[in-house]
Amino acid sequence: MRYRPALLLAALPVMAAGQRQQSATSGAASITAADIQRRIGIIAADSMLGRATPSPQLDAVATYIAGEFRRFGLKPGGDSGTYLQRFPLEVLRFDPESSTIGITSRTPTTWRVGHDVLLVEGQAPSVATTAPAAVVTGSPDAAGSALDSASVTGKVVFVAYGPALNAIAVKLLPLKPLAVVLVAGFPDSIWEKLPGREASVTVRNPSEGGGAAVPAVLAVRTATANALFAQGGASPDSLRAWADKPLAARPLSDVTMRLDVHQRMLDHASAPNVVGVLEGSDPALKSEYVLFTAHMDHIGTPSAGEGCTARGADSICNGADDDGSGTVAVVELAEAFSLLRDRPKRSLVFMTVSGEERGLWGSGYWADHPTVPLANVVADLNSDMVGRNSKDTVAVIGREHSNLGTTLDSVAAAHRELGIKPVGDLWPQEGLFFRSDHFNFAKKGVPILFFTTGLHPDYHQVSDSPDKIDTEKEARFARLVFYMGLAVANSAQRPRWKPESYKQIVGGSSTN
Repeated sequence: MRYRPALLLAALPVMAAGQRQQSATSGAASITAADIQRRIGIIAADSMLGRATPSPQLDAVATYIAGEFRRFGLKPGGDSGTYLQRFPLEVLRFDPESSTIGITSRTPTTWRVGHDVLLVEGQAPSVATTAPAAVVTGSPDAAGSALDSASVTGKVVFVAYGPALNAIAVKLLPLKPLAVVLVAGFPDSIWEKLPGREASVTVRNPSEGGGAAVPAVLAVRTATANALFAQGGASPDSLRAWADKPLAARPLSDVTMRLDVHQRMLDHASAPNVVGVLEGSDPALKSEYVLFTAHMDHIGTPSAGEGCTARGADSICNGADDDGSGTVAVVELAEAFSLLRDRPKRSLVFMTVSGEERGLWGSGYWADHPTVPLANVVADLNSDMVGRNSKDTVAVIGREHSNLGTTLDSVAAAHRELGIKPVGDLWPQEGLFFRSDHFNFAKKGVPILFFTTGLHPDYHQVSDSPDKIDTEKEARFARLVFYMGLAVANSAQRPRWKPESYKQIVGGSSTN
């Protein structure tokens, strides 16, 4: 049967749509388990020494990814026409033996740094400084929970170490306490492994918090803290997370603390983000961007000071799942989209960041120094630990905050052949929404989805090795994100926040 001309013309749009679908299918099919296995083997090899921030091995991984982006034909999205954006770091030496914390109260005493109290993170004041003390009480989830700046700013603030810590930190740290003291009944087996017991080298991000240093984060055991609380008029159970009481910082009466903690500058360094851009096809929408992110750093070896612990002869925390898996997913997605005959309408940004393990540093720097207009970034699809656990599910954190969750459900329903079911947060007690790079974009008003297959016993251990990645599952997962990214990039409308979520996370009223 031959086509009549009118019928032929009517059929052309259908044929074009079919060709686009074929193009998308072939792009997704380019994401294979074999490719993922090969790339995980490169990024999480022993020779990369766990990709600490900063390190020559992290720079080597960044160079490899930049070379892949160049090979795919992506446009450089970093500094000065390159694929790399570098952010500054400072390397400091901490000496606990010459450091003390003096306490003025009814019974003055001195805490020995490295024994009674440990410096586990952050930067202490550069000179000996005296400040009042306060205790955070209540629950961050209780109605009316907020912290008054007058009760926190410039003070030494005691906080319970536990599941609510991340939610409290979000409210506490912007108020710039002088120091934060984590209190818990640490058993000897944990206390002896915490950092801050011996002289060490630490790394600081001078760009964090608008250039302000992260305050000193100290740790003390419950018995030590309770002795001080008693002198300051606080009960020993003050730190309990009373679910029905709003969060508050209450002063320790007539207690002041003098921090004399010695840290000195050793070096000025930097670390890389890698950014590649695939320009969109629509004359108007190509000025908007869909962001695909993962962090390429991990915690290195014990000498990096990021918490890696040797086990027998193995002293390398390879980070195959955390986050070699997410990094490889971003590289696979970049290649898949670059192969499409018909490019998406919006432009796509593929970015692997560093410093995530130290405090979401690289993504925070990019969010403050974006290499494309941040107001034009319509969504961030972030992948962190996506190569393990159940073969048929992926947890999607933040899906309840925007209509991206609805879009994802539609995409998953249309591609049941992938055998990946998006589910909600399976570990709400872990505060995962605050613990990966998407959070820095969400705070800036970018709708996000955070994909993870979840925690496991190899998390931050030398046993997080390439051979344990379920590459077949990760390939199916990455294809799902491919189709999701395609749907967002081609949608006529930008993703939209839910108003209450926008108010809670970003502040103010959403305009998108």
